[in-house]
Amino acid sequence: MLYLLVLRQQGVVGELHLARQVFWLGNCNLWGTLISYHVERALRNEFASSLERDHERARAESLLLNILPAPIAARLKASQETIAEHSDEVTVLFADIVGFTPLSARKTPNELVALLDQVFTGFDRLAHEHGLEKIKTIGDAYMAVAGLPQPQPDHALRAAGMAVAMLATVRQLAHETGEALQVRVGLHTGPVVAGVIGRSKFSYDLWGDTVNLASRMESSGLPGAVHCTPHTAAFLGDTFDLQARGLIEVKGKGSMETYFVARRKQ
Repeated sequence: MLYLLVLRQQGVVGELHLARQVFWLGNCNLWGTLISYHVERALRNEFASSLERDHERARAESLLLNILPAPIAARLKASQETIAEHSDEVTVLFADIVGFTPLSARKTPNELVALLDQVFTGFDRLAHEHGLEKIKTIGDAYMAVAGLPQPQPDHALRAAGMAVAMLATVRQLAHETGEALQVRVGLHTGPVVAGVIGRSKFSYDLWGDTVNLASRMESSGLPGAVHCTPHTAAFLGDTFDLQARGLIEVKGKGSMETYFVARRKQ
C-alpha cells in the first residue's frame, strides 16, 4: 500500500489505477486474514480434539489396568485371541471377614460399604507391597494370587507375608473404628489355570483344585489366623513360624494335616 502511494506521488500511476490496486490489495488482505483465521481455528480444534482423545485413551487404559493385570491388559489390546494359561505352581490366598452377616445387619448401606472399602483398600495396598495380584472380591471375601501373571519363585513367601500383614491391618482398623473386626486367611500352593473371560465386562480369574483348597483353608481356619496346607507349609518352614494344627477334615479331601502361619522368623 505504501509503495502505491509513493508511485502516485511521483505521478507513475493515476488515481483510477491506484484505486483499483488498493481495492484488490484490500480484498486480498481481507481474504488472507479470513483464511488464516479459519486455518488457525481448525488447527486449534484439531489439537483440542487430539488432547481429548489422548485423555480418553489414558482414562480407558487406566480403567483397564484396574480390572486386569498389566501384562494381560497389554496382550488383550494387542490381540483379541482367548487368553488362557496354565501355571504349575502359584500360591492362592483367600480371606474372609468373620461375622460379616450380623455386622451388615446393624449397619446402614453407606456405613457397610465404607467399612468394606477401608478393609479392601488396605488389602489392595498390601497386595501391591508384597507383589500379589488381586483377583476379585466376592461379598466380604478377598482373593489374590502370588506367582501370576508373572512367575515368582518366592510366591509362597510373598503370599504368607501378605496374609500375616492382613491380620495386623484388620486389628488396626478394628481399633480405629471400634468394630469387632476379624479375618480368616487361607493359603494353598499348587497348579492353576488362569485366563480372561467375558467381553462386555472383563474378568481375570483362576480355576482348579488349588483355588478350592485355598478356599477350604480359609473356611476351616480360625478367626485372626492364617491357615495353610502342608504343601504351602513346606515352602515356609525356614522363613515363618508354623504351628501344626493336626488332622482336620477338609471337604472333598478327607483328613489333612494343616498348619497355622504365625509370623516371619527373625
